Amino acid sequence: MKLPRTTLILILLALALGGFVYFYEIRGTTVREETKEQKQKIFSFREDDVESLTVKTKKLTLNLERSPESSNPKWLIKSPISGPANDAIVSYLMDLLVKGNSERTLSTPAKQLGEFALDPPQATINITLKNRQSHQLILGKSNFNGRFLYAQADPAAKPDGNINVLLVSTDFANAVNRELSEWKQPVDNSQKLPGLSTPLPTPTNSK
Repeated sequence: MKLPRTTLILILLALALGGFVYFYEIRGTTVREETKEQKQKIFSFREDDVESLTVKTKKLTLNLERSPESSNPKWLIKSPISGPANDAIVSYLMDLLVKGNSERTLSTPAKQLGEFALDPPQATINITLKNRQSHQLILGKSNFNGRFLYAQADPAAKPDGNINVLLVSTDFANAVNRELSEWKQPVDNSQKLPGLSTPLPTPTNSK
């Protein structure tokens, strides 16, 4: 029996709607859940758990330790110089380490790490916790569109011999690629008069 044209159109529309519901609602939900699972925190420690940091770039190796005193500064530079650190700069890096997410994880053979600028790396961050546990974040180059950096967190080979490569925020590059002067606590110039390099002489009473 030949179906009326209107009925045939309605059937086709129903099939198309059913396909849309399946691919968007059912299949799409599964894909979104998988994507959500891929986006996860890089590390699970808290800021207060961290005892020391070592930041190594191509220009500088910086060792930082938490100050034993509760007052500012919270962080001290131990090498290549000794002195108080810029708490704002260190806190910016700490915030990324504690709250940073991996947008995606790639499984790649270890011999291909050079393609991501991970061997040798652009920068390495070594973290030591108060309980003496240690963590490491290795930073490579930007991905193809410049939105993320390739990275490794606590790198270790999997049973299949591959290595996990993460996609992390480019803010990490901004946080570590600094001059030594930026890591130092700023000098307080509030007591100095503009244009004077030496203190004013003490006035004397004239007779």
